[in-house]
Amino acid sequence: MKINKSAPVMVTGATGYVAGHLVKTLISEGLTVHATVRDPNNIEKLKYLNDLESQLPGKIKYFKADLLQDGSFDEACKGCELVFHTASPFKLEIKDPQRDLVTPAVNGTQNVLQSINKSKDCKRVVLTSSCASIIGDAIECEGREYTDESNWNETSSLDHQPYSYSKTMAEKAAWEISKGQDQWDLVTINPSLVVGPGINPFGTSESFKLVKQMADGTFKMGAPAFYIGAVDVRDVAIAHYNAGFMPSASGRNIISAENTDMLSLASHLKRKYPTGYPFPKSILPKTIVWLAAPLVGFTRKMIKLNVGYPWNMSNLKSKEELKLEYTPLEKSMTDFFEQMIENNII
Repeated sequence: MKINKSAPVMVTGATGYVAGHLVKTLISEGLTVHATVRDPNNIEKLKYLNDLESQLPGKIKYFKADLLQDGSFDEACKGCELVFHTASPFKLEIKDPQRDLVTPAVNGTQNVLQSINKSKDCKRVVLTSSCASIIGDAIECEGREYTDESNWNETSSLDHQPYSYSKTMAEKAAWEISKGQDQWDLVTINPSLVVGPGINPFGTSESFKLVKQMADGTFKMGAPAFYIGAVDVRDVAIAHYNAGFMPSASGRNIISAENTDMLSLASHLKRKYPTGYPFPKSILPKTIVWLAAPLVGFTRKMIKLNVGYPWNMSNLKSKEELKLEYTPLEKSMTDFFEQMIENNII
């Protein structure tokens, strides 16, 4: 399966954190991008993409689309042999998990794929999923040498880890729809925590919030022992690009540079900026984290099943099949932080 690069490609949620870098990669290669956004007339929201377009050989054409509106993506996907579906909510503090996370993630994926099926032009769909659809809680890694793409998150729910549940349900919906047709094939990108500078320096993703908290005193008493994976946003964009255009790309793909933890991520910043910021210097005892959990928006069950348990995702498939060479997290974190300083966010 080979994609014709003279045809346009569609990117949903084009103003998003990952999508911004993906659009940049695509137009750097001279492609035309059909970019779906909530409001094509919001010049302020689109200015960072427009600035890129003015400097690069490719083109961006905007389309108004809504994840919850049937047929919303019909026009945008016309003529596109390749579709990147990146649009999905990423919010940890929510009031109604079904309304705020699961419905837009699942229905949005279904709407995009239904539009693709109607267009008859698409040959490949690359879906932005998450490591959260592979594993729900770090405790599940216990006793395993590593966790790979064959595993599915079977423990998250509306009441426990609802974001992870939304990503799992959306990816399962995509695979189910994929099985019912033979027009296009599906490749999923499953990143861990995405860090690094954004196309929009004033982004609102949870990653921006987390790095800001590392420097504003939120963790000055210590960091929780959350063991996680992390990856540079620019590498995630390349992973999407390669998954779209490499004929051999297939299936699910864990995209994660390193298995790490909160304190280690902060330590990258502390080495570069040894003074001036109250970065965490130690690990908080789990008992304190457990007691304080409800005050900062976490459940005690989430703390119990994650804090202190190593996280061991394997990125071997992405290196071998998508040919990724990962950016060291020290560079990802310092580039991210420097962008925040330059824009007076810190």
